[in-house]
Amino acid sequence: MLPIDVAAHSSRWRHRHPLEKALLGLGLTVTAVCLPPWPGGPLVAAAALALLLGPAGVSGRQLWRAFRAPLGFCVTGALPLLFAVGGPGGFVSLASDGPRHAAELLLRTSAASLGLLLFAFTTPVSDVLPRLVRAGVPAPVVDVALVMYRIGFLLLDSTARVRQAQAARLGHTGRAAVWRSLAGLAATSFVRAFDRAARLQTGLAGRGYDGALRVLVPRTALSWRFLAATGALLTALITLTLLLKGLYL
Repeated sequence: MLPIDVAAHSSRWRHRHPLEKALLGLGLTVTAVCLPPWPGGPLVAAAALALLLGPAGVSGRQLWRAFRAPLGFCVTGALPLLFAVGGPGGFVSLASDGPRHAAELLLRTSAASLGLLLFAFTTPVSDVLPRLVRAGVPAPVVDVALVMYRIGFLLLDSTARVRQAQAARLGHTGRAAVWRSLAGLAATSFVRAFDRAARLQTGLAGRGYDGALRVLVPRTALSWRFLAATGALLTALITLTLLLKGLYL
């Protein structure tokens, strides 16, 4: 399993209903996107960090390892705003408002990413997908997502074992050996993926598969106190952002 999935399964909020955590995490994401980037971005990011490192119980190392990838995408998306193509400055020149626009985009996207990570770190995918059927998502779509979610981990584990075997046989000692190992790894993973799919189809047919995968979903009640606290937090962030924005103006 990926580290973020391990953290989600052992989270302090694992017992809470996924809808509660969705309203909190996705609410912070929508707030970060809709509010002015300054001071809305830093306020939403601070609230998400406080929840992740505090009540959610996520360690700083786990959070940084998961956050550095989306942060890299945020930085990559903000860099082009620093330049202007064409115009009196030449083919490529520095944009006059480039630093401001880049900083605003970076603040907004990084805060929104922290909101999504709050939901991901506290809610396993296996708790969300079965409940989507009750929300109106077609059952076959949910079944395919569940199967792909499971097969993904199996293929990752298989790929890691093949790489370990190749390294033990000195398959990474030179550039030519590395390329041969990569080609063998891709071919082996491709063959094993089809083998897993065939075995899964045979197993489902032997168990009388009728078009729906039935899984046991633990019953959890919605906490109105948690929902009220979520609404109060989002309202406070919106109010504080608008007040501070008015003071800066």
